[in-house]
Amino acid sequence: MKPSALRILVIEDNPLLRAQLDGLFTAEGIHAEFAGDGLSGLQMALASPPDVLVLDLGLPGLDGIRLCERLRAEADRHVPVLMLTARDALEDKLQGFRAGTDDYLVKPFAGAELLARCIALSQRHRAGKTHVLRIGTLEVDRRHGHARRGDRELDLHATSYQILLALAEAWPRTLTRSDLVQRLWDDAPPESDPLRTHLYLLRQALDKPFATPMLKTVHGVGFRLEADA
Repeated sequence: MKPSALRILVIEDNPLLRAQLDGLFTAEGIHAEFAGDGLSGLQMALASPPDVLVLDLGLPGLDGIRLCERLRAEADRHVPVLMLTARDALEDKLQGFRAGTDDYLVKPFAGAELLARCIALSQRHRAGKTHVLRIGTLEVDRRHGHARRGDRELDLHATSYQILLALAEAWPRTLTRSDLVQRLWDDAPPESDPLRTHLYLLRQALDKPFATPMLKTVHGVGFRLEADA
């Protein structure tokens, strides 16, 4: 997507910073809208989902963490979120990612970096896509956290679902073991082989009841999904 085609929503209560961002985006030909409080910002994001949402944390009415959580629960598509805040502690960043943000930038910031991050977020494959991922007869509903294949609901353990979701979002690419371990456990994986059992359980639910397996092992590389139709 060209920068000039971007629609950015900024939810920020500082009028001086809103003016600064307005000038920054206008200079690049980017259409930006602004909200000064959390509730009106959430309403704008749900009514007309932007390509990228730039979100402050310390907002009146509804803070940025709760806003992001509600956006993820209520929006009918994935809206890329960039949290822009003065809170630079690791726990603040982790809380933001747990709430569903895609990126996190600490104030003060360079305008060029903010622009680059917004453009990168808009180009990710999830941007603007609905919550239901479809690969062959497989449907993965990211909003409600369940999956089905054909007319059969898949009975998935929470970790097996997260593996399936990671593979579906990456499809048709292959994910390595390291990719999956990082996605599931960050930097603190279990001591034993953390994937073996969960991959087995995923195969039992996703492939065993059907004639065509979808979960493929790419020897020496990792795992991927293969469409069955």
